[in-house]
Amino acid sequence: MITKRSEMRREVKEQMRGGIGAAAAVHLVECANEKNIRLLAEMTLTPGCSIGSHAHETETEYYIILSGTGEVDDNGEKKQVTAGDAIVTGGGDSHGIFNNGSEPLIFHAVIVTY
Repeated sequence: MITKRSEMRREVKEQMRGGIGAAAAVHLVECANEKNIRLLAEMTLTPGCSIGSHAHETETEYYIILSGTGEVDDNGEKKQVTAGDAIVTGGGDSHGIFNNGSEPLIFHAVIVTY
């Protein structure tokens, strides 16, 4: 099955997970009928926007940074990220992400359930 980008569902979430501003998502795959995948999306945070810190108890979330720069809250520790970096959060750990750069921070977000 092929889904053209123009057909992919788009949404904007204000103050996602208690974050600042808006997070824009392009759902690369609709996951409702997919086994063990809850989310597969391309996320965009404009400068100054964030996804608030949140935990993943029974799932693992992967962020793969495509472009831009940001700061990840990795279990309370702030770490800088840039294009090519991958962030893995699961097993009850928590994370959040903030665009502290001057251009959009674009990353793929994948949530795999146990």
